[in-house]
Amino acid sequence: MSLRKLVGFIHPRIAVVLHDLMMAALAWWIAKLFRYALKPDEVVSFQLLEFPIVLLVQGLIFRWTGLYKSVWRFASLPDLWNIVRAVLAGTISIGVTLFLYERLEGVPRSVLVLYPLLLSILLGVPRLAYRYWKDSRNDLLQNQSVKRVLIVGADRAGEVLSRDLHRDRRYAVVGFVDDKSSLRGASINGHPILGRLEQLPEVAREAAVDMLLIALPGASTIEMRRVVALCDATDLPYRTVPRLEDVVAGRAQFNQIKEVAIEDLLGRDAVELDWTAIRETLSGRRVLITGGGGSIGSELCRQVARLGAQSLTVVEQSEYNLYRIGQELRAEFPELIFDGVLARCGDRVAMRKVFADLQPQVVFHAAAYKHVPMLQGQLRAGFDNNVLGTCVVADAARETGVECFVLISTDKAVNPTSVMGACKRVAEIYCQNLNAQTTTRFMTVRFGNVLDSAGSVVPLFRRQIRAGGPVTVTHPEVSRYFMTIPEACQLILQTASIGTGGEIYALDMGEPVKIRDLAEQMIRLAGKKPGSEVPIVYTGLRSGEKLFEELFHPLENYCATTHAKIFLAQHREVSWELLQSLLKKAAEAVDAFDEEELRRCVSSLLPSFRWSESAQPDNVVSIRRANPEINE
Repeated sequence: MSLRKLVGFIHPRIAVVLHDLMMAALAWWIAKLFRYALKPDEVVSFQLLEFPIVLLVQGLIFRWTGLYKSVWRFASLPDLWNIVRAVLAGTISIGVTLFLYERLEGVPRSVLVLYPLLLSILLGVPRLAYRYWKDSRNDLLQNQSVKRVLIVGADRAGEVLSRDLHRDRRYAVVGFVDDKSSLRGASINGHPILGRLEQLPEVAREAAVDMLLIALPGASTIEMRRVVALCDATDLPYRTVPRLEDVVAGRAQFNQIKEVAIEDLLGRDAVELDWTAIRETLSGRRVLITGGGGSIGSELCRQVARLGAQSLTVVEQSEYNLYRIGQELRAEFPELIFDGVLARCGDRVAMRKVFADLQPQVVFHAAAYKHVPMLQGQLRAGFDNNVLGTCVVADAARETGVECFVLISTDKAVNPTSVMGACKRVAEIYCQNLNAQTTTRFMTVRFGNVLDSAGSVVPLFRRQIRAGGPVTVTHPEVSRYFMTIPEACQLILQTASIGTGGEIYALDMGEPVKIRDLAEQMIRLAGKKPGSEVPIVYTGLRSGEKLFEELFHPLENYCATTHAKIFLAQHREVSWELLQSLLKKAAEAVDAFDEEELRRCVSSLLPSFRWSESAQPDNVVSIRRANPEINE
């Protein structure tokens, strides 16, 4: 076996221990030789246990002072001070031990003076020389445009990533940081564990790192926030490997390096779902999704297709969105029977035709206008699409005997202050009360903002940051609930499996996030500094906006369900005849473009709703007629 292979079998820490013990023995031997060289008439003598005592005592002192926890590659002044401290403590301990052994027989006192000087040099010089050699070698690598990489996380993902990077000549892995105590002093694929996560800024600086790679695919959101905060403190670029749920869902490859996304920091821990119940609800069923080309609708389509639906019908009024989702589903699920219907949900003739011909069993109604500020001045359009469109689709579902109908609503329907929220609340009231008139199970699902959905604040901030700012935030204290698109869709599917009809479900949105904090974090993720490099401007709350959102009305008495992330609101009954009468008047007002009459109808349905200035002309007084049958 060659010397190189033999050395390769020796653990780096063992090699360091052997080196230091050899230096201790050498220093003791040289000290005695030098002492006796000054007096040639005396003969050098060594006691039987002299060297074993020196090595044992000095070795224990080395361990006690933590000398082996330091890495030669980063030897510096603190390491040299630690060596001096260990050597002095070792000299005193050796002197005491030899005195107890044989009263320092054959050990001149001058040896105890020469020994620590020699040993400090023999231990310090090799460490500094090794660092100098590594720095010189890495300088050469840097001249060849090789990026020095520090991997955050020394688990399986980090080990695989280091092997992959070893084959990529653009990167040079200098080591790992990890919090596992069992990895102290270890090395992975020849790269040392350089410290704990909290030491990341210090290690990155001492190792002259160019980039940080986060290899923690199973990290919780809280852990990920902590790691990103530490990475931000280094002022270095950083990337990450995908989360486990993204890998499992086929949205990313295991070791695909990507930028840290805001979803990684604002999403929550993986949701535990009853997939058996969900599959029983959807597998082999005919499913129809309205608004199937939108952010939520398209993800619902993907998940329904994965769960083995017999057929999937997508109703979409955007030609391009329908084309895009159709192409994707046909490519990924060739066995799925797919029907794309280019139609508006409010087209009663088209909806009756679609439901009669395709006979869907499960319907997810995701089509809606959702831009709050825009709809403030567009009551007719908002009511026509979000309310009357829902009524048309729900009526078609009832007429054809659909088993399950899920209305996708919003937290803005709770104590609504906007036209969008008011229209969604009226749609909820209709579906709640229609449930008592049919065997179809009508359910409503409420949730807050969805990260990266079309029209949401995240893509807006991205565009503003890319343009150099300013990033516009309405108010320093405004907060919103957020969840990822896949999580929202999975919980929507879960409600379809547990609902019995007439319920309003609200998804557990976690803790609300201040939009100011969101903006600052997105700026930092872009590698810039909030305020100085990308300014943040506060524009003031827009008409219809709240400082914070609510998921339940105080009178709804929400309670837990069989799923920890889904809550149930106790629905409020409304006279079916009165509801139909008011909706008929509202539909006539829409046809006549009579917005004043339409406002009266909405105010009758929602007595607590107050019209904002931008949604109501000065000469229009909102109706606040109390109605005992409509308790809003």
